[in-house]
Amino acid sequence: MSAHVYKKIEIVGSSATSIEEAINNAVAKAAESVRNIRWVEVMETRCHVEDQKVAYFQVTCKIGFTLD
Repeated sequence: MSAHVYKKIEIVGSSATSIEEAINNAVAKAAESVRNIRWVEVMETRCHVEDQKVAYFQVTCKIGFTLD
């Protein structure tokens, strides 16, 4: 691995379907404005409950990318 300098941003993704989809949604949205994404750390997971059922999933992610 060559020497890189990375920057991290923290975002929250959500999905009514699954935690995995929430992560994918977060990465896809970040990729609209961030280049060179290299990794994702999932920091927290939580669920929003409505009417005694999980309504949607949320994940807090740190996204790492290389600087130009």
